[in-house]
Amino acid sequence: MEYEVVVGLEVHAELSTDTKIYCSCKNSFGSQVNSNCCPICTGMPGTLPTLNEKVVEYAIKMGHALNCEIHNVCKQDRKNYFYPDLPKAYQISQFDIPLCGNGYLDVIIDENANTKRIGITRIHIEEDAGKLLHDESFSGSLVDFNRCGVPLIEIVSEPDLRGAQEAKAYLETIKSILQYIDVSDCKMQEGSIRCDINVSVRPAGSKAFGTRTEMKNVNTFSGAVRAIEYEAQRQIEVLENGGEIHQETRRWDNLKGQNFLLRSKEDAQDYRYFPEPDLLTIVVDEQKVQQLKDSIPELPNVKIPRYMREFSLPFYDANLLAENVEKSRFFEACAALGTVQPKNISNWILGDISRIFNEKSISFDDTSLTPENLVAMVKLVEDGTISNTGAKTVLEEIMFTQKSPQQVVEEKGLAQISDNSALQAIVRDVLDANAKAVSDYKNGKTNVVGFLVGQCMRASKGKGNPAVLRELLIAQIDAMQ
Repeated sequence: MEYEVVVGLEVHAELSTDTKIYCSCKNSFGSQVNSNCCPICTGMPGTLPTLNEKVVEYAIKMGHALNCEIHNVCKQDRKNYFYPDLPKAYQISQFDIPLCGNGYLDVIIDENANTKRIGITRIHIEEDAGKLLHDESFSGSLVDFNRCGVPLIEIVSEPDLRGAQEAKAYLETIKSILQYIDVSDCKMQEGSIRCDINVSVRPAGSKAFGTRTEMKNVNTFSGAVRAIEYEAQRQIEVLENGGEIHQETRRWDNLKGQNFLLRSKEDAQDYRYFPEPDLLTIVVDEQKVQQLKDSIPELPNVKIPRYMREFSLPFYDANLLAENVEKSRFFEACAALGTVQPKNISNWILGDISRIFNEKSISFDDTSLTPENLVAMVKLVEDGTISNTGAKTVLEEIMFTQKSPQQVVEEKGLAQISDNSALQAIVRDVLDANAKAVSDYKNGKTNVVGFLVGQCMRASKGKGNPAVLRELLIAQIDAMQ
């Protein structure tokens, strides 16, 4: 029997506010254990929480980005459960009236920029729990409460995703949107974004959903893909062998590539939700809601097809540019100057500039590079004034000095030789020294021209125009008897 895989995702994103959600403790990662906590976030008796206004604003921004209805009058609730890293034995969350609901996200699912609409059930705010540190030296666990009270939004999708690859595209889009609207740093290595995965399978063509299982706190997209594929196959094997799928929570082990039963799945009644008595009703006026909506920029899932249409970029380029806020802004600033080909700008941003950023762990803000200088450099390449090799030298200079591209070319003597008479002698010498390559070319191995161009470039100390050299090489070889 053929089966269809049905996936729903609950994405938890830590918000990048300065302080925690209900107290003034610093919201930061990597501090000394139990140094960013106070009586409020560790749940001491008699303490009272105070809601951080920025948390509400950030959640509303995400709600607008995902086309949600904004419930500007709502409340918070206590979600009761016992776990060692939850000192209060309850989590302040939202139950029946979330801040945002009934939205959707159009996710690009292929290289033609075709989209699929995924329903967004709700977005609500809540506090994070602490973190268990497992210490094998005494076969026990320690608790770091620094993460207690870190503000979260939980983004719950409808079960509209079909398989691991659609889920991955959805997660990548959610991540880039969070970064675009500047509400989360989405540093997966720090746990800033993670997801719970609900998976079920059903016979192909069936409209009824199968019984779902949930996998908690998967914190890499590749891990999410593997977890979905593994769980779907596990369920299919159970059904094919006459078994029954039970609603349960399972733990995904990314190292072992398999999951394990944790517990039977809880339903809402198991958490004994009730309204949080220590916090007032959340009320956001309509003017503020509209102001937050107006602050939403063009989002990456809209940028990608526009880049493909407006700048004739392939999907690969458009996707890589659009998913990074800094790169997309810099690209658009360059393209707006209108003097060079957008694809050539993209090549440099996604190529050598990104390589330098990765090697030095920097960004545009850490350099002197301006859109005007990059475009001027690309124009020198397009005009044949400098080679791509020479441009790499120019790029390094203009990224870390105040020099213009033309100034660097003049100082370092990088201008190409394009004069035919100056290059003819070089071509003759290279052909005389490479008789076998000439013979190979005449016997149909035309790819040796690349080798010969390289030899000419070496002889000209990198100053020869490769396009002109190629033409001269072919012309001289064809003229040989």
